[in-house]
Amino acid sequence: MSKLATFSAQASKHIAVFFGAGLIKPAPGTWGSLAALPVFLLVHLYGGFSGAVLATVAVIFIGVWAIEKETRGKTDHDPSEIVIDEVAGMWIALLPVSYGAQIMGASILALYPGWIVAFAAFRLFDITKPGPVGWADERDDAIGVMLDDVIAGVMSAIVVVAFAALYHIILT
Repeated sequence: MSKLATFSAQASKHIAVFFGAGLIKPAPGTWGSLAALPVFLLVHLYGGFSGAVLATVAVIFIGVWAIEKETRGKTDHDPSEIVIDEVAGMWIALLPVSYGAQIMGASILALYPGWIVAFAAFRLFDITKPGPVGWADERDDAIGVMLDDVIAGVMSAIVVVAFAALYHIILT
């Protein structure tokens, strides 16, 4: 095997398990979602909302590549240790928090209720797989593995926006 092929195989494995988060038991998806939080914080602090959007899009595309490499030729198209899809979904769920912090000129950590709602909603949608999340999960390919979490992330982002609106209506 060439050095490039060896590097590619190692890189895809590390990315797919999000540098070991997916190897933590029990509930590797929850661990992957938790591991996504501090990395998203750093992305936001150094890149703002636009950096968070770009990083999220990059994670989706790189994640599909890694998932494809790690599941090629295997019967299980979505092994539990692959959590890069949870990272992408969690980051999507947090985009409204990043945007809100940027437009308000506030510390993203000051919007901690948004972090909590994003995490709780994402885990709920990722575990229960309602509607389009379940549809995407039924795909038997790397895109399906990523897509169910992307859809769960979008649904969670909508919940975050709804909770923020409700909070501001009630308290202001």
